[in-house]
Amino acid sequence: MTQLNWTTVTGVVKPGYGVASGQGEDSPYEKGTLAIQQPYFQKLGLDLSDFYLGTINVSIAPYTFELAEPKYTFQNVKWHSDYPAETFSFSPCIAEHHGESVQSFVYYPHPETKIGHFQDPSIIEIIAPRLSELEYGDRLSLKLNPQEIMLHSNDGRARAYSKID
Repeated sequence: MTQLNWTTVTGVVKPGYGVASGQGEDSPYEKGTLAIQQPYFQKLGLDLSDFYLGTINVSIAPYTFELAEPKYTFQNVKWHSDYPAETFSFSPCIAEHHGESVQSFVYYPHPETKIGHFQDPSIIEIIAPRLSELEYGDRLSLKLNPQEIMLHSNDGRARAYSKID
């Protein structure tokens, strides 16, 4: 995942719904939705077997993001018989915390195909290997591919940033 011109944004780790990992009180699945979805993603060409099957929710407020051309987009994935098919996109990124740097993915279940658990537009969901000592409220830096993900300022204009803290 070597690239010269990453966009770096630092955000704050926030609690999520706990549905992806299965740890939330409202989670309908003990092992989480990502554990159920992972074999479908693997069949479509994305192997997440080395990653923790839950998401890290990173608030980049006051910024928001938009997927431009993510590396992977899987349309109409029928991952469970009780739910309609969903579209998912993934963009490689690098997560950095306390000197630890791990290859990760931005995980984006497209809201127009979801049935619930919608995210604030300033929350980026990350799938990563376990990061040691990561806690809610910690600052987490993300290196994003600017050709795949655009950041928007609070005035709504898309901008090419090299670093945002």
